[in-house]
Amino acid sequence: MRFGVLGTTLMWSADGDQIPVGGPRVRTLLTLLALDAGRIVAAERLIDGLYGQEPPANAANALQAQVSRLRRVLPSGEIESHPTGYRLAVDPASVDAHVFARLVADGRHALAGGDHQSAAKLLREALGLWRGPALADAPSEEGTRLDELRTIATEDLLEASLADVDVIPELRQLIARHPLRERPRALLMRALHAAGRSAEALEVFEDARTLLADELGADPSPDLADVHLAVLRAEPVQRLRRLPAQLTSFVGRVEERDHVAALLDTGRLVTLLGPGGAGKTRLAVEAAGVIDGEVCFVDLAALASDDKVAHAVVAALGLRDAGMLSAVSSGDVVDRLISALEDRSLLLVVDNCEHVIADVAPLLHTLLAACPQLRVLATSREALGITGETIHPVVRLSPEAARALFADRARAVRPDFAPDDNLVDRICAGLDGLPLAIELAAARLRSLSLADIDARLDDRFRLLSRGDRTKAQRHQTLHAVVDWSWDLLSSDEQAVARRLTVFVGGASLAAAERVCALPDTIDLLADLVDKSLVEVADGRYRMLDTIRAFCTGQLAGAEEETARDAHLAYFLELAQTAEPHLRGSEQLSWLALLNTEHANLLAALRRAVQTDPSSALLLAGELASYWYLRGLRAEVAPIATELLAKIGTTPPAELGEEYVLCVLNAAIVHGASAAWLQPHMAAARGIVSVQTVPPRLPAIIVLWALTVGPLDIRPPETYFDDSGWLRSLRQFALGWNGLFAGDVAVAREAFEQSLAGYRSVGDRWGISNAVDALAMLAQWRGSFAEALRLTDEAIALVSELEALEDMADLTCRRASRRLRSGDLPGALADYSRAEALARRTGIPETIATVHRGLGDIARLQGRLTDARRHYELALSDSLAHTVNASGVHSAVLVGLAHLDPARIPELRSQILAGASGLYLVAADIAEGLASLSALEGDGAQAALLLGAAVVIRGTTLVNDTEVARTRTLIGPAFDPHYRRGQSLSRAEALSLAGIEP
Repeated sequence: MRFGVLGTTLMWSADGDQIPVGGPRVRTLLTLLALDAGRIVAAERLIDGLYGQEPPANAANALQAQVSRLRRVLPSGEIESHPTGYRLAVDPASVDAHVFARLVADGRHALAGGDHQSAAKLLREALGLWRGPALADAPSEEGTRLDELRTIATEDLLEASLADVDVIPELRQLIARHPLRERPRALLMRALHAAGRSAEALEVFEDARTLLADELGADPSPDLADVHLAVLRAEPVQRLRRLPAQLTSFVGRVEERDHVAALLDTGRLVTLLGPGGAGKTRLAVEAAGVIDGEVCFVDLAALASDDKVAHAVVAALGLRDAGMLSAVSSGDVVDRLISALEDRSLLLVVDNCEHVIADVAPLLHTLLAACPQLRVLATSREALGITGETIHPVVRLSPEAARALFADRARAVRPDFAPDDNLVDRICAGLDGLPLAIELAAARLRSLSLADIDARLDDRFRLLSRGDRTKAQRHQTLHAVVDWSWDLLSSDEQAVARRLTVFVGGASLAAAERVCALPDTIDLLADLVDKSLVEVADGRYRMLDTIRAFCTGQLAGAEEETARDAHLAYFLELAQTAEPHLRGSEQLSWLALLNTEHANLLAALRRAVQTDPSSALLLAGELASYWYLRGLRAEVAPIATELLAKIGTTPPAELGEEYVLCVLNAAIVHGASAAWLQPHMAAARGIVSVQTVPPRLPAIIVLWALTVGPLDIRPPETYFDDSGWLRSLRQFALGWNGLFAGDVAVAREAFEQSLAGYRSVGDRWGISNAVDALAMLAQWRGSFAEALRLTDEAIALVSELEALEDMADLTCRRASRRLRSGDLPGALADYSRAEALARRTGIPETIATVHRGLGDIARLQGRLTDARRHYELALSDSLAHTVNASGVHSAVLVGLAHLDPARIPELRSQILAGASGLYLVAADIAEGLASLSALEGDGAQAALLLGAAVVIRGTTLVNDTEVARTRTLIGPAFDPHYRRGQSLSRAEALSLAGIEP
C-alpha cells in the first residue's frame, strides 16, 4: 500500500486504487502514524495530535476507538499495539513525505556535484508528489517544515534548470509568492544575465534592496550581493569543473569529513593519504562539498606520467590558452595560473596525484606560494612533500562504519536485507574495512547469501595469502575482492569490462557498443552496473579507478589491439563528423559534445602517434578547429611536436593540410621561428603556396594568418568559393586589406558582407570577429552608440563560446570607446569589469591596458595620485609582458607626461627605446610621440607625427583627440604639416617615429 500526506491524507492499494480512509479523526491518526512509519508513536503524542489542548476525559479509550476504525480499512497487522503507543508497520518508502525527503536530498546532492540534469529529474519527481498543503489533516510544525522544504526544492529545481528558457517566468512567480526570499532573486538575476538581459538583472537587485530595507531594515545578503557584483563585472556563468556527482549515499565517515573540512580552515594544503579503494576521492568530494566558496575539481587519473599537470589545472578552471580574437598565447602556463588565482578564493581538489607527483608537487608549491587565498585538498598514495602540507591518513573504516556501509549498499540491491551483525562484521573485517571492497561484496547479495559471501571470501583470501607477500595486506585484499568479483562474471561480461578500460573519462552508450563489439553490449553493461563494477550517470558509463586498473590488467594481446583500434576509429569518425558543424548554427552543441569526449580524443590521438602516425595526423587535423575555438592549442602542442618527429617533413600527399595544422599547433608554444621547427615551417609553406582549391579544413587559413600572416592565395576567387563560411572569411580578409590600403569605405562594405555571410551560417566565432571590426570603424567615425551596440553583441557571442579572454579584451575595448565618447562613469565600470575578467583568466596584457585606462580617467577627473598609481601599475605589467606591450607602454608614458611635463624628454626616450621592430604598434607609438610634442608646445612636429601615423597604420584615420588638441594648439598651420606627414613613405614615417624599418 501507499500513503499520501502531502495534501489531504489518502491511501492507495498495491494496484493503485484509492481506498477511503474515513472521517477527519481517522485521517489525522493515519497522518501521524505515517509520518513515523515503521516506528512506535507515543500515545500521548497521538492524543495531542487528535484532540489538541482539550482531550476528552477518557482520552486513551478515545484513541483506541480511532485506532480500531483505522484498522478496519487497513490490511491485518499493519497497525501494531505497543505498551507505549502504536506503530504503522510499513516501509517508510510507501509514504509520500518520506519519498519526497529522500528525492530532495538526492537532488540537492546531484546539484552540488554539478549534475544538473539528474538533479532536475529527481527534484521534479519529488515536487510531483504534492497535492496541496503538507499534512492538511494534521497541521503541525512538521507540516511547516515540509512546506519550507518544498520551497527549497522548488528553488533547487529552478537552479538546476537555469539553462531552460521557461525558468525566468517561473522564478518571477516564485518571487511573487515569497517576496522576501533572496535566493529566487539571485537565481533570476543569474538567468537574466545569462540570457543577455543584464540591465533587468540589475533592476531585480535594486527592487530587492529596496524591499528588504523597507520591510526588514536589512541589506541584501552576501550571496545576493555577490551575484550583483558578478553582473556588474559582466562575468559569465562559472565554468569551473565541479565536484563529480555521487551515485550513492555517504556512509560511515561524516565525522571524518567534518574533520578534513576543519583542517582546511587552518591549513592551505591537506593531503588525503591511503591505498587504492580506501575512499580518498569520496572523502575529498564530501569534505569539499561542505565548504563555502568556489571549488574546482582536477582529476589527474587520466594523465600519462609525462603529461603537464598545469594544463590539466588550466582545463579544470575553464581557462583557454589564448583568445579567439587574438594570435597571442597567454605565455607560460604556470604564470597564467598564478595570474588567474593570485587574488581568488578557491579550493582546488586535486585527485589521484601519485603517478604524477614529480610534476604536481612543485606546481602546487608554486601556486600556494603565489596565491594566498588558494587552498588545496589532494588525494594520493604518497605524500606530496611540500612545506606546510597536512597529512590525513585515510585508513580502514571502523567496525561500526563498515557495518553501516555494508547494510546500506546491501539494501540497495535487496530491500528486504536483514543483517546478521556478527556475519557482516566478520566479512568487513576480512575486507580490512576498505570501502570499495565492502561495496563490491555487498553487491553480490543479488545472487548470494551472506553466508555464501563469507565462505567464498575466506577461501579466496587463504589462496591469495600464498602469493606476493611483499605487497601491503590492503592491496592484496583489495585485489582479492576485485578478482573474486571478476570470477563471478560471465565470459561476455568480462569481455565488456576489459574492453571498456580503453576509454578515458567514461564512454557513451554508442561508443561502448562500438568498441566492446558484442551483440548484447547494452544488456551486459546493465549487468555490470548491477554488480557495482560500472557506474552510469547522464548516459555515460565509467569505472572506479581501482576496478579499471584491475580490468586493464586483463586486457592484452590481439583483443587489446582490436579494442584500441575500434576506439581510435570511433573517435576519428566523431571528429570528422563534428568538424564542419563547428562553423555553423550547431556550433555550441558540437563543442559541448567534443568537450565531453576531450579525454577520449586525446587518448586516441596519443596512441595513434605511437602506432599509426598517419591516422594521428588525420585526427589532429580534424580537431584543429575545436582546439582553436576552445583555446586548447597549447595543451596539445607537445603531442603535435611528437607527431612531427614521427612524420618528418614529407607527410602523405593526401594529408598536406593536416600536416600544416600540426606544424601551426606546435608553433603556438615553441614559436614559428624556433630553429628545430624551421624545416617543418618551410615544408608547410611549400604546401600552402601551391594550393589553389578550397581547403578541406578551413582552420588552416585562420591559424596560418594568426601564426605566420595572411595567406598569399592565387587565384583567391576559386580558393574561397566553396562555402558561405569561406566566402565570409574572404570578405573579412578583404576588409582588413582595405584598412591597410587606407580605404575605409571598402573595408566597411567587406566587413558588412562578411557579417551577413557568417550570420547566414550561424557561426558565432565569425560573427563576433566581423562585429568587432565594424565596432572599431563605428568608433573611428565617432558613432559611439553604434560602436557600443556592436561591442555588446560581440561580448554576448564570445560569452556563449565561453571565451573569457575575449570577453576581457572586448570589455576593455568597450571601456575605451566609452572613454573616448566622454562617458567616464561608464568607462570606469567597464574597466573594472575587464580587470575582474582579466584577473580571473590570467591575462596581464589586458590588466595593463585596464590600468592605463583607469589612469586616464583618474587624470581627467583630477585624481592625480590615483592616475600616477594606475600608470605605474600599467608600466609594470607592460614591461613584464612584451606581447603588444609597447602600444600600452607609449600610451601610459603619454599619460605620465600630462602629470609631469618636465619628464617629457625622458619619457620620449623610453618610448623610442621600446619601439624598435614593433611594427604592429608603430602607429600608436607615433601618436604617443605626437602627444608629447603637443604637450611641449611643438604643434608642427605633433601634426607631422600624426600624419606619419596615418602612413604607418595604412588608414586615413588617426586619434581624433590628438588631432583636435593639436589643431587648437597651432590653428590653420596644422593642415600643411599634417599633409606633409601623410606624404612620407612608410619607411620614412617609421624612421620619424624612431622605428627602424
